[in-house]
Amino acid sequence: MLVDRSYSRRAFLRVFGLGAGGAILAACTPGGSRLLSPSLAPSPTGTITSPVPTTNDQASVIVGDVLDFELRGPFEWNGGSVTMRLHEAFAHGEPAWFVRTDASDAAFAEAEQLVFVPLLAAAGSVDGGTGDIYLFDEGASDQRPVISWTPNDAGFTPLFRVHRVRASDEVLDSVEAIRAAVDAGRIEVEDTDVIVNYPLVKWPGGELAVDPEVKLALANGPLLEAPDLDAETVVFKLHQCYPESRYILTDTSAVPMAPMMSIVGSPGTEGLIEARATSKITVFGNGIPGPGAMGFQPAIFQAKAGDPAWSPMWDHWTAVWNDEADATLLTTQAELDAAEADGRLTLHHGTPDTGGMGFVVNCPSPIIAPNDFEVT
Repeated sequence: MLVDRSYSRRAFLRVFGLGAGGAILAACTPGGSRLLSPSLAPSPTGTITSPVPTTNDQASVIVGDVLDFELRGPFEWNGGSVTMRLHEAFAHGEPAWFVRTDASDAAFAEAEQLVFVPLLAAAGSVDGGTGDIYLFDEGASDQRPVISWTPNDAGFTPLFRVHRVRASDEVLDSVEAIRAAVDAGRIEVEDTDVIVNYPLVKWPGGELAVDPEVKLALANGPLLEAPDLDAETVVFKLHQCYPESRYILTDTSAVPMAPMMSIVGSPGTEGLIEARATSKITVFGNGIPGPGAMGFQPAIFQAKAGDPAWSPMWDHWTAVWNDEADATLLTTQAELDAAEADGRLTLHHGTPDTGGMGFVVNCPSPIIAPNDFEVT
């Protein structure tokens, strides 16, 4: 498998070093341009209020399940936080919890206040690129959505194809139970082409890690607090990138490196680059110190969230200045391309040590806001 060939522990530690200025990992992040929920807007403190006019000079919520956020928190890495609503599901007869961020279908995205990502539709053509989620239109009051797998399962991906279950008076808590009910004629299931990005936060025997120190952007874990199952909320670290993007980090196709990233391995996302379901992200491996994934300036993304070319599934690239003395702050893809054309920096698919082989990192973007990084 690609990731087994490419990402040795030694190479990973060398590229994403543990030195004074380094973070533990390179990641990705999306941007955003379209407000999916115009009635929800942030107050100056980040608390969601309604209605508050939004302008280009202030942050905007683009995922309806955002409950609160701060663009800059009391953290050494100069990042923020975002509180999101948790959703409970059944997986193999047991409870699991996820967050909702993106959908491939415009009508579904609008109805559920998710980010519309047409590129995610291509994941449906990848063998093993999606799992299944069953949504119940009616039924027992304690019925939850049913998902086909969790990070415990081989081939896991956070992308799910939506199936609609019309009605059931019984609680169905697994895919097997649903199939049995269909075979018995007790329920009807409508298959759809809608692909959603619903990253898992907690599942039987596991959950996303909490960072107790919050000194580096990606060290220890992507959460700031353990999931609150009673309140149905979870607090993520909120990262910054260009243009105007604030993102969270959940999983990666680079499975052997996932434990060192303190995130989830999602081997099923490996084929998304070839399927063109991803969008390019470039992380800086040297140059100007900052809150980026490797400890340098914020990354640059090819497109904003909501644009047709955007996807939360990022095709990871690394930019390395050929002479660090030439390093300047770059904020757009055009500036990045020009610096490469001038021979001032080199772009590596994946990282310098992966030999031109990339990997995918899932980085949904629930907030857009003007970039506030300054060179000191």
